[in-house]
Amino acid sequence: MSSDSENEQIETTSDEPASKATPPAKEIELPKFEKGIADKIVEKFGSKTKIAFVKPDRVRIDVGRDDIKEVAEFLRDVLNFDHAESVSGVDYPQDKEIEVVYHLGSYTDPSLSRQILVLTTRAQREENPIPGNDSTKLPSLREIFYSVEFHEREIFEMFGVYFQGHPDNRRLLLPEDWADLPPLRKDFAIKGR
Repeated sequence: MSSDSENEQIETTSDEPASKATPPAKEIELPKFEKGIADKIVEKFGSKTKIAFVKPDRVRIDVGRDDIKEVAEFLRDVLNFDHAESVSGVDYPQDKEIEVVYHLGSYTDPSLSRQILVLTTRAQREENPIPGNDSTKLPSLREIFYSVEFHEREIFEMFGVYFQGHPDNRRLLLPEDWADLPPLRKDFAIKGR
């Protein structure tokens, strides 16, 4: 008799997990303040921009190279992101593109003191670059955010992205006669190693 009750108990235990229903997927709730920023950008530019992410204190916007200046002016003049805190580059050889990433902040609007707005665009990547004399070019944001002056110069020499409209596209760290690949591209190799 005890063996029958043990069998019943085992059967009940083995059937239990199969009969449980999977809970519905929980919808992710975006931070309200940051979502408001993203919504204003989408409302103004529609498909010209893509909101890549909305997180606490962070919003990332991907923009085509032809629209970057218009979007940057809107971010400065309407949304009060008044300076670029940093500018960096990312090499995507598999996509044949180089991405330029502007991290924007605000000194003048206290409600934005913790916010970083990430504005990105991409330039075509040449296999055999001739910086300044190939198609790896983007519009400069120097007239919109004065603080990008040295950052864009660094991106120019380290990734080979020429910024059209920049007042000073000279090299910043490398010798003027540098004749090798831009050193932060993934296919750059240190000679002799």
